[in-house]
Amino acid sequence: MFWKFDLHTTSHIDQLLDREDVTLRELMEEDDVLQECKAQNRRLLLFLSQEHCMQELVSLITTEPPADLEERSRFKFPNIACELLTSDVSIINDKLGGEESLLEMLYHFLEQDPPLNPLLASFFSKTIGNLIARKTEQVITFLKKKEGFIGLVLKHIDASAMMDLLLRLISCVEPAPLRQEVLHWLNEENLVQRLTELIHTGKDEERQSNASQTLCDIIRLSRDQANQMQENMEADPLLAVLESQESVAGLLKNLFEGERSEASIVNGTQVLLTLLETRRSGLEGLMDLYSQGYERSYTVNSSILNAIEPHLKDFQQLLLDPPKVKPAILTTVGVLEQPLGNARLHVARLVAALLQTNAPSMCQELCNLGTMDLLLDLFFKYSWNNFLHFQVELSVAAILNHPSSEERPCPGLQNHDGTKCRLVQRILDAWEENDRIQAEGGTRRGNMGHLTRIANMVVQNLEKGPVQAQITDLIKELPEDCRGRWESFVDETLRETNRRNTVELVRSFSNAVWVCSAEEFFLFNLLSSLLSQLKPCVQSSSYSEQDRAAHTLTVLLSGLVFFLVVNKMRIEWNGQMVYFLYYSWYIVEQITVVCCVTGLTRSSSHVSWKTWKNVTNFPVMENTWKTREKVKCPEKYYVV
Repeated sequence: MFWKFDLHTTSHIDQLLDREDVTLRELMEEDDVLQECKAQNRRLLLFLSQEHCMQELVSLITTEPPADLEERSRFKFPNIACELLTSDVSIINDKLGGEESLLEMLYHFLEQDPPLNPLLASFFSKTIGNLIARKTEQVITFLKKKEGFIGLVLKHIDASAMMDLLLRLISCVEPAPLRQEVLHWLNEENLVQRLTELIHTGKDEERQSNASQTLCDIIRLSRDQANQMQENMEADPLLAVLESQESVAGLLKNLFEGERSEASIVNGTQVLLTLLETRRSGLEGLMDLYSQGYERSYTVNSSILNAIEPHLKDFQQLLLDPPKVKPAILTTVGVLEQPLGNARLHVARLVAALLQTNAPSMCQELCNLGTMDLLLDLFFKYSWNNFLHFQVELSVAAILNHPSSEERPCPGLQNHDGTKCRLVQRILDAWEENDRIQAEGGTRRGNMGHLTRIANMVVQNLEKGPVQAQITDLIKELPEDCRGRWESFVDETLRETNRRNTVELVRSFSNAVWVCSAEEFFLFNLLSSLLSQLKPCVQSSSYSEQDRAAHTLTVLLSGLVFFLVVNKMRIEWNGQMVYFLYYSWYIVEQITVVCCVTGLTRSSSHVSWKTWKNVTNFPVMENTWKTREKVKCPEKYYVV
């Protein structure tokens, strides 16, 4: 055993503290000063908590270091000082939060002229944020006495650290009554209105971006916390202001008043998109949003839609005439004379979000303006912009997945003049044009995958869907030659395309195998780590019934994730099948051990490698199994 040999070494910090003339800088030079501080070294903490030491630490994180110092070591001591002040040690927190003179030193940092040093701003924000979480009442009382606090923070909003500070005030204050008090204080200071005013053409782009991001984060944080609140709790005043028609109208006025700029349009539209969110977007890009049935965690406030509707014509004009015409650029597929631009892409995102609300008046106005027709023009013009293609696909899906009526027409199927939208003809023409280009030796167009999905949606809704009657009428009213082209396209071209997209490549190519994606492989690694740490816990003598219940739930969730990942696997050109099976084997083995110990199951059965291969039924060529020795896969394992 290690403890028999008395290998414990005395820290050099203790030796320094034996000297009466030791300085703070000398201690900060030691590599283990942070470790000793967090380990509650009593002598070190008593030294650090002295008045002059605390003042020096605060001064280090709020004062610009001399410019003549070497850049590599210039911020060494400020960084260490910040780590010491935020080490979450009670004696330091009590001293820093209880001494108003120290808080005044911190606050003086905000009174400097912009721009702030971004690194020092991050140290300041981290220190104040830690105090907000640990010494909440003292710090909030101090800040509320400072009448210009919010103004100073917004003056330096170009530093992202100030944005983090505002969000800490909203999300890190406990208990709930005190948090509500802080929210009312921020609302009385007109925080939302002042942030909205920063999203304006005449403002610095960095300030606009941070103000927009702050508003978006406030919306998401407030909604998340509202979902967790009890029914009798008071509503969030900041969220109420943000969702009010007056506030949204003020934001839109800033966007379209005077000269329009791409930065203000983009940042303002991001706030509108966040207000229109009907679910959290954490899995965006990993699933097809239009196939989820549009279940919402909450509905969109009608006041938001009422404020946006009068400005739909302004957004329509942006699609026709973007605020910042960019010069031609050279791409890998040729010269792009006029790029789509970020502003028009965000307008496309906004239209897709508005269509998903299924609001009758909104759909009527979009129908009158012919917005969907214009988006389809851009879809085919910018055939290599997949960001745009995805938004147009979402828009078409929103139209086809909601039943139409006289109050809510289909904006993608009918134009403002009453004539039918040429969606079907556009699909046919674009497909034939792509076939012609490929026949001449050209490259397949970049929007063909999205066009295939749109065509499939039309066909599926023609057979059965909310707008089946409208699509049936649309097909019937087509000219006879066009109707014949459509029927031939559906029966032959589209069917063959779908068959090629779903074919099992292993039947044709010997080196095509089943593998998981990067995201799926990450899940397997995560599960492996989790279950590896869980196994010794359940086998310990101090294993309690409470632990048993918690670990049982963990195993069930792990098994569910494992099942979902396996069912989401796809065919790719890769040789990693054996590695995937190794992880799947390992996870099953770990789940089995935990299941047996927790009592989730009382029996297990032995399955060999060959049996596992047959049970999983992966269509892998036989010679790929010979490489399993490269990863040293076990010859047996247990499954429940």
